[in-house]
Amino acid sequence: MTARKPAILVLEDGRAFRGESYGAVGETFGEAVFNTAMTGYQETLTDPSYYGQVVCQTAPQIGNTGINSEDDESDRVWVAGYAIADPSPRPSNWRSEKGLEEWLEEQGVVGICGIDTRALTRHLRERGAMRVGVSSATEDAAELLERVKASPEMAGASFVDEVTTAERYTVAAEGEKRYTVAALDLGIKRNTPRSMAARGIETHVFPASATAEDLLSTEPDAVFLSNGPGDPATAGDQVALTRELLRRRVPVFGICFGNQILGRALGLGTYKLKYGHRGINQPVFDRHTEKVEVTAHNHGFALEMPDGARPATVSGDFDPSAHRGGTPVFSTEFGEVEVSHVCLNDNVVEGLTCREVPAFSVQYHPEAAAGPHDADYLFDRLVRLIESSKGAEQNA
Repeated sequence: MTARKPAILVLEDGRAFRGESYGAVGETFGEAVFNTAMTGYQETLTDPSYYGQVVCQTAPQIGNTGINSEDDESDRVWVAGYAIADPSPRPSNWRSEKGLEEWLEEQGVVGICGIDTRALTRHLRERGAMRVGVSSATEDAAELLERVKASPEMAGASFVDEVTTAERYTVAAEGEKRYTVAALDLGIKRNTPRSMAARGIETHVFPASATAEDLLSTEPDAVFLSNGPGDPATAGDQVALTRELLRRRVPVFGICFGNQILGRALGLGTYKLKYGHRGINQPVFDRHTEKVEVTAHNHGFALEMPDGARPATVSGDFDPSAHRGGTPVFSTEFGEVEVSHVCLNDNVVEGLTCREVPAFSVQYHPEAAAGPHDADYLFDRLVRLIESSKGAEQNA
């Protein structure tokens, strides 16, 4: 058995949970959030969208399948800290290369185990996500609370420069190359360019500081806006970049943080959710297909539902002049835009489709791994967007 030190988790409202150290010994601060996934902890830990957050896993036992070198979504663990109930005493999976706790210790990630994660999750659902400290360096809750209150808040946080790639790189298409996509890395996950590569797309991944001219230097067939951490209200440069792409009628596809960037470029505001959507079991209604998808989410901010959005009255799918009835439509500088997807749990905006410029986005993760594959078709929709845009250019 691993020898563990006493540890404490203290929320900014003073609620404290006592347990034992898990991973590195030390102290860490961040925003307390919970993830409802039953599997995929390795992908969660290596998702850059979790930068600055202490993740509580609602699944009771964590670490059963160990860690392997193939499932990382990036080259490091990004969470600020980790909270679990029952650590698995040993991994049991043919792909496992090392234990989760050993891996977290190697990466310097401070965690806590042996706490009532159900009570912690219920508290966050009732009170909302909030700042938190986890420490195995002190057992003094009052002392730790003072440091929690002095730590930065997530609202107003700008993290994309912390998680983006330092240099541009390319992910080749599988088989014959069909198209080129320029991806703006706001915290991109590895499975995204892999999903595009499977469709014959060569992806050029650029740092978050890239300009429109940088992206267009690759002569892309489309631009991709990735997922990422932080408050989208701080991403003014990326919003301005997106507006420039829309003016040039460059096809754009955004996910998660990229959905919020596109929405802000179209004039929508963003706001902080009470406790966010995090997990691989979120129901979303796609108004184009009139189907419910089970989807993977990781976002604490959302787009505001546009004022005065009127329901569409015509039918069709991805025809700029014809869409299914009941879809909220609003006017922008770039023409009419649909709220194409909504979350069935709370009616949060989960996707946008522009009618008059070639752009669409979703708030969730179509590349989900581990997670449901209901939304994988969205990469095929990207291919159709590219093809329809090329056809429009040829007919012009």
